[in-house]
Amino acid sequence: MNLSAANHLIRLNDGNSIPIIGLGTYSEPKSTTKGACLAAVKAAIDMGYRHIDGAYLYRNEHEVGAAIREQIEQGKVRREDIFYCGKLWATHHVPHLVRPALERTLKALELDYIDLYIIEMPMALKPGDVFYPKDENGRWLYHTSNLCATWEALEACKDAGLVKSLGVSNFNRRQLELILNKPGLKYKPVSNQVECHPYFTQPKLLKFCRQHDILIVAYSPLGTSRNPEWVNLSSPPLLKDAYLNSLAKKYNKTAAQVVLRFNIQRGVAVIPKSFNPERIKENFQIFDFSLTEEEMENVEGLNRNVRFVQLLMWSDHPEYPFHDEY
Repeated sequence: MNLSAANHLIRLNDGNSIPIIGLGTYSEPKSTTKGACLAAVKAAIDMGYRHIDGAYLYRNEHEVGAAIREQIEQGKVRREDIFYCGKLWATHHVPHLVRPALERTLKALELDYIDLYIIEMPMALKPGDVFYPKDENGRWLYHTSNLCATWEALEACKDAGLVKSLGVSNFNRRQLELILNKPGLKYKPVSNQVECHPYFTQPKLLKFCRQHDILIVAYSPLGTSRNPEWVNLSSPPLLKDAYLNSLAKKYNKTAAQVVLRFNIQRGVAVIPKSFNPERIKENFQIFDFSLTEEEMENVEGLNRNVRFVQLLMWSDHPEYPFHDEY
């Protein structure tokens, strides 16, 4: 794979292409200042990013869209240069809610189509417009998932020209096989967006996805924010790892750059989230060095099977994906 800052597209199983690094735009709506996402996306495009990962759930797609449109209007990029990934949230899995959910994303972005639309997680929550539905006792309101029916509704969105490629996120092998073995399957998932980094290298899932020509896109590729609501705080911070820092010193890079390089060098796309212009720039500067085969094996050997994002609040959901080995 000959990747460069100017050209780092990789081909998906449907013939479309995705830039191997993207900007993640997840933010806590309560603690993020207005305009922070817009500024970050504009800065990222200026620095060479062409892949933006977002979601209706993040409540900032209007800022992402405004940033993309400003850069197009200024002649810096064309729409077809930009790859936007949006996500179908768990309260919109019911087939008749799928297209309206995608249309809400398009309306927020003020774009005619998006490049990739993925099922954000395999667990369905009570259908409707409440993102996190609970009963009066604070218990989660689940919905029986029918992932194949949801997938068929997504296929119809692709046929209607609203989205170019379809994928999934947080799916385990069994859930991927449900879709892959679906009678009358029209479009395979092009990608599975999952947590993936040197402490959680996902060897078995990666092998399975490669066999089926499904790209792994790594979220939390640098470890993760330390939000106790979502994150296993007992896990050691990845970027403090001694071996990763020794490689960083050798290549005059940061541990974060080494970690991102490790994944792209093995064909895993990465979507590090940052709204800090310096970090955004640093995360992109991973095309001017490469790790040796031995170093790649050593980084692979750091795997502790430590999952930072465990989503334990939903661990009793029938479709909770992380009880299975992979």
